[in-house]
Amino acid sequence: MENLKHSDVTGNIIKAFYKVYNTLGYGFLEKVYENALISELEQMNLDVLQQASIKVFYNEKEVGDYFADLIVDDCVIVELKAVESIAKIHEAQLLNYLKATKIEVGLLLNFGAKAEYKRKVFENTHKKLTDFLLEPNNINKPEKIRFNPLNPRSSASHSSLTLTAN
Repeated sequence: MENLKHSDVTGNIIKAFYKVYNTLGYGFLEKVYENALISELEQMNLDVLQQASIKVFYNEKEVGDYFADLIVDDCVIVELKAVESIAKIHEAQLLNYLKATKIEVGLLLNFGAKAEYKRKVFENTHKKLTDFLLEPNNINKPEKIRFNPLNPRSSASHSSLTLTAN
């Protein structure tokens, strides 16, 4: 890859993405791809956080949280999809995740009928510090998440999250 921000890490993530896609094909749930991708990334000696909780602040007040599918080497947010094709809403979701953290680079990986990815960058210099608290402690290492079938947000496998008030 060229001289893009964190290109070494994103390059390895994309290689792992295609390896998983070429091995498993399409048609599985996102969680299957997530677990397989983690296995590949760990074999590359990359540090991977799975389902990391990220708190979202507005005017210094916590207004919600979301779970990033993966955070790799503390510098790339990876959002996974297993849909027909990447839609604008998926890209907007990833950009909002970048806006809510000090992480500037994100990858949107789709394990659909056709493998596809999008790389997004939102530099910290463009983030409004008055709107978002960009403290490193707004990313929490996940604890065991218990599944409650009556509360879909309790599942670690959900992927369509919005940044909403609690």
